Amino acid sequence: MRRLLAAPAILFAISFAAPNVGRTQTFKVEKFDIKGDGGTDYVAVEAATGRVFVSRSTHMMVVEGATGKVLGDIPNTPGVHGAGIATKAGHGFTTNGGDQTVTMFDLKTLAVIKQIKVGPGLDGIMYDEPDDKIILTNHSRPIGTLTAIDPHSGDIVATVELEDTAPEGAAADGKGHIFVNNESKHTIQVIDVKTWKATASWPLAPCEGPTGIAYDKASNRIFSGCSNTSVVVDPNGGKIVATIKNGTRVDALGWDPERKLMFIPNGGQGNVTVVHQDSPDTYTTVATVETFPGAKTIAVDPATHNAYLFQPERGPAPQPPAGTPPPAPGGRGRGPQGPVIAAWFIVIKQ
Repeated sequence: MRRLLAAPAILFAISFAAPNVGRTQTFKVEKFDIKGDGGTDYVAVEAATGRVFVSRSTHMMVVEGATGKVLGDIPNTPGVHGAGIATKAGHGFTTNGGDQTVTMFDLKTLAVIKQIKVGPGLDGIMYDEPDDKIILTNHSRPIGTLTAIDPHSGDIVATVELEDTAPEGAAADGKGHIFVNNESKHTIQVIDVKTWKATASWPLAPCEGPTGIAYDKASNRIFSGCSNTSVVVDPNGGKIVATIKNGTRVDALGWDPERKLMFIPNGGQGNVTVVHQDSPDTYTTVATVETFPGAKTIAVDPATHNAYLFQPERGPAPQPPAGTPPPAPGGRGRGPQGPVIAAWFIVIKQ
């Protein structure tokens, strides 16, 4: 019955008056069923066009952010995790964990230009605008790596060994540094873009499992999204200057630099913690926005100030064949999944 819900479905978030902000923060949520098969990982937004790139396991959907209208699809991206958008170069890139490649495509036509062989563990991807590089963070073995790609040619220009097999988000400061969250070791590493070497490692306790990351140029602060407690870091030495309470299954972080709002998606609770930066070291939670259970990644469009999430809704999982032994205690994996009955593209508007 739930698959017959009208789209868009409109909900309203809980709003709070933040004393340091001077006004009530109000958010509206719209949900669109964009259909299609496949699970998901990251979403990415192209601020110049308002398009949102939604990963779907074997293909990448392109959606009009404001309306939820599907504009196109990039096929043959096995095990896709996310997209990096280099608007000035006119190219986009996807990380395809299934065949260890990056798909380079034309942003105007969505036509594939070439497949770039990178290696195992492809996961995170972002566009480092100050240094004009596509940055990949790879869960490779025996050690994780960061890969830099020229967004014009698609050539690999650098590979950096990291201290963790599970590097997650990356953010650049425009001063010659890239900051990488290491999920297993609970650290941030600093990469020098001139030498392409790791130059520092900062512990993030009480943060556990840092994933999403953003850098704010105006306040010179790094934001790391973590399970239960996210942190704000001063890059002048790596000191933690603030902690933020949030939910679980955080896998990304959104930042709106103009409105000084941080968006932390809590997949475990199906909501987003919205935090206002009152000063570089002071932060106020201004809303908890209900989204959909499992929605754990997010992207913010700095032009429209919309935040975007995506999460498929699945029906019951099929029953295993008769005689199938139960899963081993402590085993990994989520087992069989039910069919996708709705594909919720979620827009948080201010």
